Amino acid sequence: MTKILLVEDNEMNRDMLSRRLTRKGYDVVFAVDGAQGLSMTSSENPDIILMDMSLPVIDGWEATRQLKTNPRTRNIPVIALTAHAMSGDREKALTAGCDEYDTKPIELPRLLAKIEALLGRTN
Repeated sequence: MTKILLVEDNEMNRDMLSRRLTRKGYDVVFAVDGAQGLSMTSSENPDIILMDMSLPVIDGWEATRQLKTNPRTRNIPVIALTAHAMSGDREKALTAGCDEYDTKPIELPRLLAKIEALLGRTN
């Protein structure tokens, strides 16, 4: 089963998205801040990470940079999840090391397509 690490500090967003992903057959574990996300990446070995960018302790930008500079975690795909939809935010996320970018509110079919593409699966 594909394991997704959802790094999201908003409990309502975390609950809604994790339930929807679980119903689609994913094993979802979650972290509530960037520091916990970094720690759980090492302990949980997720197949993919959904990273909120506006996180406490360590923000998603810095957490992603740290993941992508670590030889043990650099190949794990990271999708930036953000309410930031301003010009340049997608490029900022990709520059930080994110493999893909998705805006909130989350549209599940769009997010699932990005997850599957990064995992190299076809529908």
